[in-house]
Amino acid sequence: MDTMNPLIEEMKLKLLEAIEAAGISWEEKQPPALRPCGDRRFGDYQANAAMTQAKRLGRNPRELAETVAAWWNEHHAAQATVSVAGPGFLNFLLTNETLLRALQPNCWSHLPKKVENPPVLILDYSSPNVAKSMHVGHIRSTLLGDSLSRVMRHAGWQVITDNHIGDWGTQFGKLIVGYLHQGSEERLAANPIGEMERLYKWAHEAGEHDPALQECARLELKKLQDGDSRNKALWERFRGMSQSAFDSMYGRLNISFDYTLGESFYHPMLGGVVDDLMRAGVASESEGATCVFFDDKMLQDKPFLIRKSDGAFLYSTTDLATLKYRANHFKADKIWYVTDLRQALHFQQLFATAKKWGVSVESEHIGFGSILGQDKRPLKTREGDPIKLDALLDEAVSRALAILEERRADLPSDEKKALAEVLGINSVKYSDLAQNRHLDYVFDWNKMLAFDGNTAPYVLNAYVRIQSIFRKSGESSSEKYELASPQHPRERDLMLHLLQWDDTLAQVAEEKRPHYLCFYLFYLAGLFHAFFESCPVLKSEPALKRHRLALCRMAADTLREGCGLLGLQTIEKM
Repeated sequence: MDTMNPLIEEMKLKLLEAIEAAGISWEEKQPPALRPCGDRRFGDYQANAAMTQAKRLGRNPRELAETVAAWWNEHHAAQATVSVAGPGFLNFLLTNETLLRALQPNCWSHLPKKVENPPVLILDYSSPNVAKSMHVGHIRSTLLGDSLSRVMRHAGWQVITDNHIGDWGTQFGKLIVGYLHQGSEERLAANPIGEMERLYKWAHEAGEHDPALQECARLELKKLQDGDSRNKALWERFRGMSQSAFDSMYGRLNISFDYTLGESFYHPMLGGVVDDLMRAGVASESEGATCVFFDDKMLQDKPFLIRKSDGAFLYSTTDLATLKYRANHFKADKIWYVTDLRQALHFQQLFATAKKWGVSVESEHIGFGSILGQDKRPLKTREGDPIKLDALLDEAVSRALAILEERRADLPSDEKKALAEVLGINSVKYSDLAQNRHLDYVFDWNKMLAFDGNTAPYVLNAYVRIQSIFRKSGESSSEKYELASPQHPRERDLMLHLLQWDDTLAQVAEEKRPHYLCFYLFYLAGLFHAFFESCPVLKSEPALKRHRLALCRMAADTLREGCGLLGLQTIEKM
């Protein structure tokens, strides 16, 4: 996805004109790309079109770039001047007048894009298991999926979010046995998830030493699958209790879903899926089991098992039923699965099977790395168990409150507690989203809650400072102010960065990496702080004050909107 700013789109067309004037026939479907310069010492925007075309034509790329730059500077220097760097990069320095025009309301806005016939995107993320606590392992999928859903809706896509919870399978036979032998209504009412985890653990461990109990769990599961009224009622009760716990956690994280179609929803379809794959010749029998075999070299020795020899179905069968249902029922154009990278092979097999089956929907696995402790191993408690998500959030809020007690002892207790809840949870969310999703990262409380560096407190502090400026001015931050041509280098830096908002969102959407947006907001906060230190706002003469208040308002709007796309809540005071 390229930038949507009309002025930059106009410049791309003029660049194409310059390229063709240099004698290059442009064969690409889209105009040449124009990206923000990685190093602003060289300019504001950069294009490598001369280099790519020179390679195709067998010409010297720098000479070609210089020809393009000379033509541009002769015809469009009033908009931007172009210089050539390295082997043939075209670097564009916008004039102040161009920068001002690009930030006018008709060119620059935070409003969601309007797209004719928007693609239908289904985002599958979070996916906790019934009767178990959500733990730290769920946080990356949950936060990444939520942020991508917000960004893609902003880009004008029709987004459907679906929480594919684990609410079916062998664990329910054990859970029912545990409840029948060890269940306590009092404990279940007091701590539903904790009690269900205890019952499952008891049944699982007892079954390892007692074959009769293991057989009992198998029979209870079969009774559930056959529709036994008692077991079905228990299953529905366990599922309902779990969903209430999930909803409470999602509410705390400010996350919601359009659908929660768990594994149980697709269970009646699984036999038909296997039969259909067999009839179509996609699947075949192998040593009593049913598998899909592939011709692709990467998957030749990795068959996709969809039914065991004892007739049991697997996650693979459920995922095939899910994919086909989403393609047919929701008319999905794209499906994104947000899970950790360890499941990459499963999704390669799933997508390859769907293609052989004739299910035509573009599917993609959005993979991510692990959260590590200080020992560089997956983050766990001292006992070796995954850290529960509610405990993680409680700890974040507690640490945020301690910081506020030190920094803002003057605030009323209730206000500090409410602020700590927002600051703590924002810090956890931002810390996770600020990481390149493909990489593992080390969880660090001190870095997460620091008021300097690429953190939520640092970004939010810039927004709070702007709100303070407007409170002192006695004027509304929503009032329209008159933006002018930059008078100071810090103003220009801030204006240019604001212009690159659309470029950033396009990059996030294209690569499915919210950390680009985090870095944009971090850089914006730093530029605003530098602007604030160098450019008096309230003490400026009236025209300059209006201009600088306009810059403050635009920066605040951008910070608020960017935080919103990350699922963060902004605060007025800190």
